[in-house]
Formats: sequence, structure tokens, C-alpha cells
Amino acid sequence: MTLKTLAASTAAALVFATGAYADGLIGIAMPTKSSARWISDGNSMQEQLQEAGYETILQYAEDDIPNQVAQIENMITRGVDVLVIAAIDGTTLSNALENAYYADIPVISYDRLIRDSEYVSYYATFDNFKVGVQQASSLVDGLKERFGDGPYNVELFGGSPDDNNAYFFYNGAMSVLDPLIEDGTINIVSGQTGMDTVGTLRWDGAVAQARMDNLLSAYYTDEMVHGVLSPYDGLSIGILSSLKGVGYGSGDMKMPIVTGQDAELPSVKSIIAGEQYSTVFKDTRELAGVAVDMVEALVEGSEPEINDTSTYDNGMKIVPSYLLEPVLVDSSNWKEIVVDSGYHPADAFE
Repeated sequence: MTLKTLAASTAAALVFATGAYADGLIGIAMPTKSSARWISDGNSMQEQLQEAGYETILQYAEDDIPNQVAQIENMITRGVDVLVIAAIDGTTLSNALENAYYADIPVISYDRLIRDSEYVSYYATFDNFKVGVQQASSLVDGLKERFGDGPYNVELFGGSPDDNNAYFFYNGAMSVLDPLIEDGTINIVSGQTGMDTVGTLRWDGAVAQARMDNLLSAYYTDEMVHGVLSPYDGLSIGILSSLKGVGYGSGDMKMPIVTGQDAELPSVKSIIAGEQYSTVFKDTRELAGVAVDMVEALVEGSEPEINDTSTYDNGMKIVPSYLLEPVLVDSSNWKEIVVDSGYHPADAFE
């Protein structure tokens, strides 16, 4: 038996199993290559599935929702055995998933929960509420370390409102920050709170930078920023650029405490340089491994391993999930966590 040739769309990357006998064809739909973490996710899953004997179709939609829908429909037409989907907008895939269901194709929601569909089979992700708790706890620790006992002037940034995870990150963070806001330890100078106000569509760093520029000019001509809750490294870099642009981090203007997520290379370097304070590491290799284990179980007709049956309600059902543990990274442990583990190469920091 020879390996089948699959025609690829221009947005697709097709990867074939190294063995002559493939155990199945797996469709992997990723949101964008603009974030290093999604490239890592796709590569890790693709490599692990190949090693297990599968053919894969890996496609990136570049944050274009109709493109992702078309890619998924194309995978269904090609007869994939399982779909693994990291959605751009978790509310836009209901029709495609219904088609997958009637084609007898299980769907694994990958890291971003697909909402409003009963046809999501399983969910592989991290403990996203805990990510927010870790970010806010690190923010508070950094504020005490750098600025004493307070009170502290803080601004809040949220993730993309079309990403279900963004609400878990925000709610986890606010479970830590709300009591400190109520007792006056933390002052949100702009008064801007809530995901409908502080959310950042498509996790766009340029949008975050522009909003930080506006916050500084409108509320901080006579005040100092002490901290910024940022849920993602790509936003953090934009926020830091805005802060540095008005003098923070130089002279007597201490750099505010800025959090992050995903341990992206620019942010780890920023932590080493004393700019970004922390990030939360979610090892995409482990998450890809969970997804691969789920794929293998589904192809074999067995039940995938799960460890959560209560947290993730997608509006239609509680989606059986496997949650991994996130890890806080700061100046004290970055090398151990992201270099010694092989996630980033040592020579990237030379």
C-alpha cells in the first residue's frame, strides 16, 4: 500500500506518515501562525501523530473565520478520522461540527473551547482559571517587591472576547484582585474593568499597545502606573512598548509589574532584561501529547482519558476535558522551566 497523495490548499500544510501503512487521517485546524505558540502546538501534534503512524492535515487559518470554517469542511470532505480544532472564534463552528457528527468524525476542542455545539466530543486544555490566579498572584507579589505596601495603581487587560479561555483567565485573576480593589490596596485609576471593556480582540498586541497609550495620556499625566494585568505575552510586549515610550524603566520611573502567558521567546528575554515581570508557561508539547492520546483512543474505539467532567460548559453540554497544570515563570526560574526542558534553545539567549 502506498501513501495517498493529498491536494493542499494554499493555506494548508500537509504532512504524511513516515510508515507505509497509515493508521488514519487526522485533521488539525489551528488559528494562526502570528503567535509562536500555535506554531509549536501544530508542529508538536503533527510530529507525535506521525510517530504514531497517522497521516495529518495541518492548516492555519490566519485568524480568518470563514477560512477556518472552509478548512474544516474540506477536512470533513476528505474523510478525516478525527478533527482537532483550536478555534479562532469558538462560537462560529456549529454547522461544520454538525456535518462532522453526521460524517461520524469525533471532534477534539484544542485549548480554546468550542461553544454552542453538542458535537464537541472532548476538550484538551490547561487549568485556565488557575492561569489567571497565577497571573494575578504574581502581579501582587511583584507590586509588593517593587513598590512596597501600596496602594498601587493598576490597569487591567483581557484576552479576546471570542475566546472562551479569556474569561477563565480574567475571572481567575479577579478572584485574587477583587478583594484588594475593594479594600483600596489596588486602585484601577481608569475605572475600566470587565471583559466587555478590557478585552482585546484577536489577542492583538497592537490593539493592546494603543489602549495602553490612551490610558497613559488620559489617566496618568499626574499618576504613576504600578502594575498591568496582561493575560498574554503578545499583549505584554505591546503594553511594555507603550510604557517605555513615556519613560518607564528609565531614570527614576520604575517599570510597572506586567504579567503574561505562553513563555514566548521575546517575553522570556524581556523577563531576563527586567522589563516583563512574569509569564505563565503552558507546555504545548504536553498539550499536544494529550490531544494525540485522545486521537488514538478515538480511532481505536475506546474512551480517552479525562480528568474533568464539570468545568467546561459550552452552552450545549459539559464537555469532558483533560486539564494540564500551568507553571509560573519569572526571573528566578526561567532557565529551569523553558531552557532545561528544551522548550527554548539555550543559544536563543546568548
